[in-house]
Amino acid sequence: MARPPHRPTSARDKAEAAFKSATTRPAEPLPRTTTIPTGKELVSLRIDRDVLAHFQDDGPGWQERINAALREAAGLD
Repeated sequence: MARPPHRPTSARDKAEAAFKSATTRPAEPLPRTTTIPTGKELVSLRIDRDVLAHFQDDGPGWQERINAALREAAGLD
């Protein structure tokens, strides 16, 4: 049969347990890290018609191509 956990029964044990809980420092909180969201955000953007036509001429995926061109221009790639 397993022994039950030790619980302070005497006044001295209770006082030592209270002192230990009052003087023990809590664990240091973990540093918060900021993460950049990986999702995409829906925005409304006004661009020239000829620029839009240039990207749409190659068919589906024109929004991804605009995003890639903007990332390159911003130096994010």
